[in-house]
This record gives sequence, structure tokens and C-alpha cells, in this order.
Amino acid sequence: MAAVGSSGALAPETVAAQLLVVLWFASVTTGPWAAAATSGGEETLKCEDLKVGQYICKDPKISDATQEPVNCTNYTAHVQCFPAPNIICKDFSGNETHFTGSEVGFLKPISCRNVNGYSYKVAVALSLFLGWLGADRFYLGYPALGLLKFCTVGFCGIGSLIDFILISMQIVGPSDGSSYIIDYYGTRLLRLSITNETFRKTQLYP
Repeated sequence: MAAVGSSGALAPETVAAQLLVVLWFASVTTGPWAAAATSGGEETLKCEDLKVGQYICKDPKISDATQEPVNCTNYTAHVQCFPAPNIICKDFSGNETHFTGSEVGFLKPISCRNVNGYSYKVAVALSLFLGWLGADRFYLGYPALGLLKFCTVGFCGIGSLIDFILISMQIVGPSDGSSYIIDYYGTRLLRLSITNETFRKTQLYP
């Protein structure tokens, strides 16, 4: 028997066979068997990959001496985070856990600052009252500038005023590169630099 007619069209039996193959493939890939295979192959989400609202983190424990998180190391500290009840994810040990809201799921890194005993309040007070003697510069670790201010009476008062403004705005800090000790929940100056993340790119319009 010929599968192709005189006009070049496929025979009805061939078309029907091909249609059955297509329907069978569609039922296998979209039916319950495919769903079972997909669900069985899914990997449990890690707890640190949860979305906002699916977990809550504790506030960091602040040191009274440094006003920074007690576990601050290399400008990074960690806080405990608790997944919401009925969330199933892998904790920081890699164990798949069904959480009830009271178990620690992961440790979230937060930024912290390196401090070395220089108080912001003390620096501002010294600059305000004894800046003309160079006490602020001596305190921050700039003995040469402090001596120069002492010998010139704060550059005739002009240098004292400029230093007071720079220290108050936290532009001038300790000479060792550390940060001021400022209340953790107080007023802090955050310096922003242009990087690949902060650079404002040109808006492209369609």
C-alpha cells in the first residue's frame, strides 16, 4: 500500500498515527506523571534564600564599649533569623527542617564598623572648647597638626573653626582609619561612593 497519494498528500492512516503520537507526548509531559516527576526532582530551598516576609531577624547585641555588634569581625556581624511557621527549608547545617517560628534558620550578615576607642562626642567637645590649642588633633592622632595649631592659636581661630566643622560632619576621623564610637541607633554619617552598584546608569527608553 502507498502511504502517499497521487497528489503528494499523506494518507489518512499516517496522519492519524502522527496525531496519536503528538497527543501521547503532550499527555506525558503535562499530565500527573510529569508533575510527580517535577515535584520529586525539586530541591528544598535554603533558609537564607527565603523572601522578605518569610523570616524575621533579631536585632544585634550591641557592645556598650564600642557601640557595635559584639561579634563584629572584618566589618561584618551576624544576627539570628527565624523562618516563619510552616516554612520548610534547609538550615545553616544543611538539614531540612519544618519550622515553627522559634528555631534559628540561618545567620544573616550585617555590616559593622571598625572602632578603636575614639569617641565622637569627645572629639567634638575638644574641637569646640580646646580646638585653638590643637587638643582635637592631638586626640585624633595628628600630633604635627596639633602642635601647629597650638603654636598659631588655631591658625588665628580660622583653623579651629574649619576643624570643628570637619569633625562635626565626620569628615575628619581618627588617624588610624577607624571609625568614631557613636551610639548604634544614633546619628551616623554614611559615605556613599560611586561603584557598579551605586552608579546611576543612563535611562534607556523604548
